[in-house]
Amino acid sequence: MTMIGKRSLTIAFLVILAGCAPQAELVKLRNEMNDLRAEVRDTKTRVPDVSAIQRRQDAFQADLKGTADLQKTVADQGVRYDQLVTDLQIMQGRLEENNFHMKELAQKLDDKTYKISELTSRVEQLESKLRSAPVGTAAPDRKPEAKALGPSEAYQQAKTDYDKGNFDLAIAGFENYLKLYPDASQADAAQYWIGECWYSKKEYPKAIEEFSKVLKNRPRSEKAPGARLKIGLSYLNEKNTAKAKEHLNRVVKEYPTSKEADIAKERLKKMGK
Repeated sequence: MTMIGKRSLTIAFLVILAGCAPQAELVKLRNEMNDLRAEVRDTKTRVPDVSAIQRRQDAFQADLKGTADLQKTVADQGVRYDQLVTDLQIMQGRLEENNFHMKELAQKLDDKTYKISELTSRVEQLESKLRSAPVGTAAPDRKPEAKALGPSEAYQQAKTDYDKGNFDLAIAGFENYLKLYPDASQADAAQYWIGECWYSKKEYPKAIEEFSKVLKNRPRSEKAPGARLKIGLSYLNEKNTAKAKEHLNRVVKEYPTSKEADIAKERLKKMGK
């Protein structure tokens, strides 16, 4: 074979390889996406029924609320009462542990769902390029894309800024999180921390506005008691005693077994109710 013939054969071989590269990438992306979908299905099967857990928590809170009356009626049965209190404390511990694991699973689900969406977009773009490119042509060089933060990373970055006292950065980070992932598992917490940022900046009207969004959009969130409490404290800092008492009393009434209720009671006591 002549030197020219060998060179032509080499060039043809390289062209074929270039055409195969996008196909190989497409197959790799599809396999990765299928694996992630399988992981998401597995994760979903391990996430407890939120509504069932909420019902158990509501029942538990009702039991605690009635404990004071129960104590009076069974004062002569101290052993049984102590056992009841112990059982309730064990139940609360189990519920808190269950909630912690559920949060972990929900965050993993957020990240995997985001990854699937990202892979789906890349597959669609690659398929479009393959359909429009002439047969045998090499795929154009692509510049590496900036990696977008996933839900968990974006939330944690904003929370880190808050913990460091970088409140403006934290506000921007949490707002961006809510914009990109409005239905993510940490959306209620992100909204709450925006309120905390404004509260820390002593911008109390703005804090009230942001905390109110937690109560309006996610009234059953575990952040709701804290949001209601901080609204009351914000009004207190604004010297609006009437509004402060209104919201602090609502904390005690609506969340009687919460830590926030204890704080609200102390503040009301100092204010003379």
